[in-house]
Amino acid sequence: MQRIVRKDANVVEFSRFLKPALKVMRGESFVIETEDALCGRIRDENDLPVPEIFGSLFATEPPSTNPVGGPVFVEGVEKGDVLVVEIIDVVPGEHGVTCIFPGVGPLQDSKSWEDLRGPATRIIKHLPGPSGTLSDGRGRFSPRVTWDLHPFIGTIGVAPEREVQATLTTQGPWGGNLDVRDICKGNKLLLPAFNEGGMLFAGDVHGSQADTEFYGVADETRGELTLGCDVIKRKRIPFPRIETAKSIIQLACYRPMEEAVKQAILWLMEWLVEDFGFDRKEAYMHMGVNPEVRVNIYQMVALDRLQYTVGVEFPKEFLS
Repeated sequence: MQRIVRKDANVVEFSRFLKPALKVMRGESFVIETEDALCGRIRDENDLPVPEIFGSLFATEPPSTNPVGGPVFVEGVEKGDVLVVEIIDVVPGEHGVTCIFPGVGPLQDSKSWEDLRGPATRIIKHLPGPSGTLSDGRGRFSPRVTWDLHPFIGTIGVAPEREVQATLTTQGPWGGNLDVRDICKGNKLLLPAFNEGGMLFAGDVHGSQADTEFYGVADETRGELTLGCDVIKRKRIPFPRIETAKSIIQLACYRPMEEAVKQAILWLMEWLVEDFGFDRKEAYMHMGVNPEVRVNIYQMVALDRLQYTVGVEFPKEFLS
């Protein structure tokens, strides 16, 4: 199986000008070994998220963090197609790290929560699950608190048609730093392709994450991704979409949040009409009366350069 090894998964931009790290056939499985979003600079709780730790990584604007592996060139994908990424497995590392960065987040200048301005570091130990691996493992937050891990890909996308975009601070139709918990094992991500081969990038694995990722950092960890790709020829979609075993999810990124939700609903309605033959009025009414339609708030962090990421989820049982 072809593989991008961790030392080579250090790309910090979505760019069509980069030489492909891999070339794969449709349906071929491949592996990307990823570093954590903090570039492995924090390994224990004595390592604090301060410029002295990150050194030259903070010398650029935006910082040269949040590395990904790629690009992966998928044979048969052309501009104007949809690249379908099957997420076969996401295996996090043996531990993750979460940090409070000084001057970052909703409490950066709080008087009421002055002790939470940072810096602070917490290491989260990852324990094997029933499979004997970390793919379905447990996270030990403290001696008394553990939870099921839910590993997923935080940053994933294709090269835009013209721009070069930073992996840390941008989102768009090509994907980006989305931090969507449903980009996980067993699901498929649909991305519009803007270049021959798609030019796929992926990284920024999270062992777990709460809704909103409130202070901007989750359970950041190394990972090993097993992926496969297919293509839907000559099809346009406005923004990334997800297919799970039981639902379809339309993503959107925008500020303010209500505009992101509105846009995701409208794009979902278009999806229902165009691909599943819904009557336009029925599609609209589902958004108001169907109790199984859900709005997921994936990313709502207080970083001005990031938009809010939401997803509107529609159960497959109502598609037929």
